[in-house]
Amino acid sequence: MKKYTTILAIAILSLFVSCVKDLDTLPLNETDFTSEKAYENAESYLQGLAYINAYWAFVSQNDAGSSDIEVENAGQSELCRQYMILNELTTDELKTWWGDGYSNPLQYHSWSDAPNNAMVAVYTRCMKGIALVNEFLLQTTDAKLEARGHSSHKAEVAGYRAEARFHRAMFYYLMMDFFGNPPFALEENIGGAVPKQIKRADLYEWIEGQLLDLVADGSDMPSYGAVPYPRPTKGSAMALLARMYLNAEVYTGTPQWQKAKDAADAVCKMGYRIHDNYQELFLEDNTTNGAAEEMIFAIEYDRDHAQSWGGTTHLCSGAFGDNLSKGLPKALGLTGVTAMHPDTWDGYHIPDDLVARFELQGVTWGGGDGTFGYDRASSDKRAFFYNGNQTQDFGTNENTSGGWLCWKWVNMDSEGNIRNSETVNFKFSSADFPVFRLAEMYLIYAEADARLNGGTVTDPVAIARIKELRDRAGVATPASMDLDWLLDERVRELLWEGHRRVDLIRYGYFTSASFPWTYKGGVKEGNVELDSYRTIFPIIPSDLIANPNLTQNEGYKQ
Repeated sequence: MKKYTTILAIAILSLFVSCVKDLDTLPLNETDFTSEKAYENAESYLQGLAYINAYWAFVSQNDAGSSDIEVENAGQSELCRQYMILNELTTDELKTWWGDGYSNPLQYHSWSDAPNNAMVAVYTRCMKGIALVNEFLLQTTDAKLEARGHSSHKAEVAGYRAEARFHRAMFYYLMMDFFGNPPFALEENIGGAVPKQIKRADLYEWIEGQLLDLVADGSDMPSYGAVPYPRPTKGSAMALLARMYLNAEVYTGTPQWQKAKDAADAVCKMGYRIHDNYQELFLEDNTTNGAAEEMIFAIEYDRDHAQSWGGTTHLCSGAFGDNLSKGLPKALGLTGVTAMHPDTWDGYHIPDDLVARFELQGVTWGGGDGTFGYDRASSDKRAFFYNGNQTQDFGTNENTSGGWLCWKWVNMDSEGNIRNSETVNFKFSSADFPVFRLAEMYLIYAEADARLNGGTVTDPVAIARIKELRDRAGVATPASMDLDWLLDERVRELLWEGHRRVDLIRYGYFTSASFPWTYKGGVKEGNVELDSYRTIFPIIPSDLIANPNLTQNEGYKQ
């Protein structure tokens, strides 16, 4: 970790000293670290890349309980956690009764330009991640390698540089998606002028160019299988292109359905495979149980070596309270288990109107502990819900028993072993979080086909791929699949994986009163229209103050 820390410190320092204009001066204390010292050993290049790869999960140079950005809670400063929260808590997929200062404005659509942990974390982490990559690219040029006597490593470092560029494109994609018109910094901004603001459509074009270069024949980006999981490959870059093309009309005003279909198809043909057991995708051993064959790009967690109060720990602990922890073992028929989860935060719920989009059989309420609340054996296998001792309606603050509970992310491995208080580092999850997986590419391919063909899936390949997902879920494939059906299928397949907000925006439903959900706009029935500017979030105030080149997004006060 020492070398990772050194490289991180140099990159973050570079981000913030650009106004000082003296980055080129060497430290007066010759024991202080410089880039030359950080990269004096050839193995430092891979270690620097490793830190970039892990930046979704790390919150500081110390431990999981310490944050290096200004938020009240270290776990709430993690990029992966808040990426999921911004995409899900603002929609019908996730509710919480916690009522704290950052969750209520998001789920009730009342956020402003005031600091909010989720927005601050995503914005700041992405910009710091971009700084990490820019510094890495500056320190890994052929000239730098030659000067350090590392010329024999040029080929492998070229691959590292390509992976780093993917990460930068990914960070910029998040900035474009969430914040619309962010600051745009490249290598030349390290030690130079503060970055200028870039328009959303222009950033889209830049990201597209970067990704097309990475997926081109002969590029230095590793092909699928050429580097160990979960490092990114050409498949990761092509998957990001597919997702961007699917939402191109949102970002640029011009749809790109054929490009979305072609990019998704290219990923589907790279060698990834749909894992035969859906639940195993989200278990503690999803790194090693075969589920990784479906993962195109994932964030790795390990309770012993990559701990975080964000990631999949918050998805597991946040969903479990006494009702679920004590009732689920009975529902699963686990003998000798009195409580399922060793660390219960008791906060995350799902409203009944969202669960109704799943094909559940025999739904009942008021069954008490030990009942799922539906016939799970004959229902969609992607449904991991529980309503024992819950009320059907989700309430507001202090209502711990409102709505459904979800155990999609659970503290169990594929052999049925349960993480409990006797497990070392038992409070942390080891399940990896999939940012891209093959099932999403199947769904992109099908939706793009429907968009190109009057709103209904017609391509036999698309139909066959959806059937593969439905067969795994144990439910029949309908004779006809239109766009609204596909939107529901995305919920069933991708619940709590960070997709819902942009899906609803793409469909025109996020702000529309014609698509209500529980407490949309703070109204229980949710049949309200949201202001159109809420499809993007505000530039965070601290960056507006620090960078005079930035203008606040429309709808948010300057």
